[in-house]
Amino acid sequence: MSDFDYIIAGGGAAGLSLVHHLGLAGLGDRRVLLIDQVRKAQNDRTWCFWEVGEGPFEPIIAHSWEQLWFHGDHGSRRLSIAPYRYKLIQGGDFYRFMDTELAGRPSVTRLQGRVEAIDERPDGAAVTVDGRVFTGRWAFNSIPALSQSPPGHTIWLQHFKGWVITAPAPVFDPGAATFMDFRVAQQGQVRFVYVLPFDAHTALVEDTYFSPAVLPQEVYDAGLRRYIAEQLGLTSYAIQHVEYGVIPMTDAPFPMRPSPHVMNIGTAGGMTKASTGYTFQRIQRQSVRIAGQLRDSGQPFYTDPGLSRHALMDSVLLNVLDTGREGGKVFFQRLFGRNSPQRVLRFLDEDSSLLEDLALMSTVNLPAFMASTLDVAGRRALALIVGG
Repeated sequence: MSDFDYIIAGGGAAGLSLVHHLGLAGLGDRRVLLIDQVRKAQNDRTWCFWEVGEGPFEPIIAHSWEQLWFHGDHGSRRLSIAPYRYKLIQGGDFYRFMDTELAGRPSVTRLQGRVEAIDERPDGAAVTVDGRVFTGRWAFNSIPALSQSPPGHTIWLQHFKGWVITAPAPVFDPGAATFMDFRVAQQGQVRFVYVLPFDAHTALVEDTYFSPAVLPQEVYDAGLRRYIAEQLGLTSYAIQHVEYGVIPMTDAPFPMRPSPHVMNIGTAGGMTKASTGYTFQRIQRQSVRIAGQLRDSGQPFYTDPGLSRHALMDSVLLNVLDTGREGGKVFFQRLFGRNSPQRVLRFLDEDSSLLEDLALMSTVNLPAFMASTLDVAGRRALALIVGG
């Protein structure tokens, strides 16, 4: 008999979200082992996403906006995104929310330690943590292993640094978040700033890059200081909080099922969107599907569409950026300048119809995207031939 019904390796957004949705699916009595190397409690990150109506983490939405600013070379636009709301969850609030929930679920065991191995067993999986072996009917791994791009694929990074600042004057517009501000030097990369106002005096200002490699910390700091001075007109302000992060942006395949009783989840399971880095809502959808499968069939795996048209478009966009056929600044300015924000958000959320996608793609640089489509197809074919 296994020690646990489910073993979850990694106690970040993916692992904690899966535990949460298991409870919502009526599986709160299952024996769960949740392993993390460090017990998370700090406000170490911010998750942003958009959705219609209320979601499962509505009690801890710190801020939300129905309007977004988009700034570019051709001016500024304040966009109404109804029925969507752009929402923000702070990492510390999420961890405390889950700590409270799990304190009332005695069937969940939390273990602090380093996962050394996840191995297949005839009737389940074995997870080794600091030399100790635990067995489970199913194991879920949220620890990414990708370090380089396999042949035929592209790997970029979304890397960013943000300051929560408080200004003496009411300089922020609390009714609208700045989704993308491209009025900054691109420095040979895709670079923009977003501003999430908490009130008229306080906001998170984040300097964001899409590129193959991260930068020295002083580069982000200099960029933030320059933006705050030039675009916000502030020379005096207090930095209340600092965050830094790196998110993989890759079209490399992530195996959902590395072995019969092991499933990859979160970023390790390909839930980070290749073209934008958005992950949180994709994790929620995956968690709902896993919990539903376990409840209805006793196993967690669901049908994966494989190379969907949205995944193909992600690959093509990454190739466009990587080859320099078009800059990200120009692409996003076209995207938001020639489409409704609702259509763009549905597209980025992979919730758009084929007709909507065709209409949206008609507004981009078609020669660049056609060339990259052929490039992606050729590279994949060559990788298959070389790989045998």
